[in-house]
Amino acid sequence: MTANLSTRPAPTLAVQTAPGRPPLVLAAGAADPEGWAAYHRAALHGVLAQYGAVLVRGLGLRDPDQVGSVFRLIGGELMPEREAFAHRDVLPNGVHSSTKWPANQPMCMHHERSYASELPGMMMFACLAAPSAGGATGVADAAAVLDALPRGLVERFEREGWVLTRNYNEEIGASVADAFGTDDPGAVEAYCRANAISFQWQPDGGLRTWQRRSAVLRHAGSGRRCWFNQIAFLSEWTMERDVREFLVEMYGPQGLPFTTLFGNGEPIGPGIVELISEVYAAHTMREAWRPGDLMLVDNVRCAHSRDAYEGPRQVLVGMAAPVRLVSPGGAA
Repeated sequence: MTANLSTRPAPTLAVQTAPGRPPLVLAAGAADPEGWAAYHRAALHGVLAQYGAVLVRGLGLRDPDQVGSVFRLIGGELMPEREAFAHRDVLPNGVHSSTKWPANQPMCMHHERSYASELPGMMMFACLAAPSAGGATGVADAAAVLDALPRGLVERFEREGWVLTRNYNEEIGASVADAFGTDDPGAVEAYCRANAISFQWQPDGGLRTWQRRSAVLRHAGSGRRCWFNQIAFLSEWTMERDVREFLVEMYGPQGLPFTTLFGNGEPIGPGIVELISEVYAAHTMREAWRPGDLMLVDNVRCAHSRDAYEGPRQVLVGMAAPVRLVSPGGAA
C-alpha cells in the first residue's frame, strides 16, 4: 500500500449506469486491492451518497483477511452481529459469512437490522466464489419504493409503526445465543431493556420477544423519506406454505420463529406482504456476481435481497457506520 496518499490528486471514479442494474465502477487491473480502496475511499463514499449502492468490479479480492482489510479501509470499524434471524459464521476482524439461508429460496428485500435499535448505515459485500446460476444481491431504492406504495398503507405504517415478534429456541430459527451473543438470561434481559424489546421467557426455556419500530425513516444525508423495515421479509407469509403449516401445527400460531404485525398488534395479511414484495420486485436492480467483486450499499437508502442460486457461493459481509434509532435505556 502506498503510504503518501495525500500527495496524489483527489481521485474520481467513472460510474456506469443501466436500467435494472446497480451502478458499476470498474477497478480492472487493481494489483493492490487495499491500496486501491484506501486511495478511492472518499470517491466511493461520494458515489454511495449519489446512488445509494455501487458494485466495484475487477478489484480482485481473494481471501477473507484481504476482504476484512478492504472493508475497514472503506467503512471503518466493523459492527458485530446482534439479533440475527439466522446463523452467520463469524470470521476474524469483524467479517461475517452470508446468512445461512437455503440456496433454493430467495431472501426477500430488507434493510439490515431495521428492527434493531442500532443498525449499520453501510453494508459491504465481497464475492470470493460466484454461483453457477442466480445468487445476485439485488438492491432497491427505498424512497422510490415508498413513493410507489399505496398512500393509505404508508400513512398507517407511519402512524403506527410495525411490530416484529420472535420466538427463540434450540429447534427452529436463531437461538438465544445466536441472536444476543450470550445465553445468560440476565444479560439477555438487560440487552432487551436497553433496546426497547419486550420479552417473556417460556416454560420450556425459550424466549419470546416483541419490538415496535418505525416503518419509514428519513435519510440523514438526502433528507428523503425511505421505506425502511422488514415487514415483508420477516413475515410468516414469506415462508414456504408447507413449512408454515408444519410450524403452526408444531408450535401454534404464536410460536413461529418470526412474523410481523401492524404497530397496533393487528396481523398483517398475505395480501399486504405480496403487494410490498411486488413493489420491491418492480424496483430491483441486480447484477450477477463475479469473483473479486465488491458491493457497497447505503442501508437506509437501499434495501437488498439475495436471489436463489445453484452451485457454491461465498459472499462475505461487513457492517459499518452505525446508526442509533433507540437511545440507551430504551427511549425511542
